[in-house]
Amino acid sequence: MSSSIRAVVMAGFVVGVCGIAMGQQVSKRQYPGVQNFSRVDATVACGGATTPDAVQALKADGFTSIVNLRAADEPGANVEGEASAAAKAGVQYFHLAFKAAAPDTAVVDRFLAVVAEPRNQPVFIHCATANRVAALWLIKRVRLDAWTVDKALAEARAIGLTSEPLRQFALDYLSRRGSDEPSHATNGR
Repeated sequence: MSSSIRAVVMAGFVVGVCGIAMGQQVSKRQYPGVQNFSRVDATVACGGATTPDAVQALKADGFTSIVNLRAADEPGANVEGEASAAAKAGVQYFHLAFKAAAPDTAVVDRFLAVVAEPRNQPVFIHCATANRVAALWLIKRVRLDAWTVDKALAEARAIGLTSEPLRQFALDYLSRRGSDEPSHATNGR
């Protein structure tokens, strides 16, 4: 084999190994009725503000459940309308109000239980901007999937984590609650 062919084969191998090591990338796209839509993997998508009109499209795309982290009193939130649209579409609906100004660990615990349940997948998770979603997803990745904090933080930023207080809340939660694997393990997907 010529040296140039070997170089091309080796480069392809290195790119493939690096792609596997880094895991799947967050895929952003426009989605009618959903701000800041991100596909995380085959069973999870995240977003910001979501209209009740988007629920039928989410169902058509295979989502069996929706987790809404918005409080009912947030400007622009339509919890009742979204819950009604989910019921009509036959989609499970979980309203877990998570306030960024006063994060509640009990809501995080409930969130982890909901997203870990196989019958709730594929799941669409949203708040107003995807900031809170990303903070809770960071916790989920470390706690349930044994990802490293650094890898989970990079994914959370790609989803929409921009708030330093939410980032710190997530890290403090992980520090207090731990994970199934050490948070700096290298076996994360």
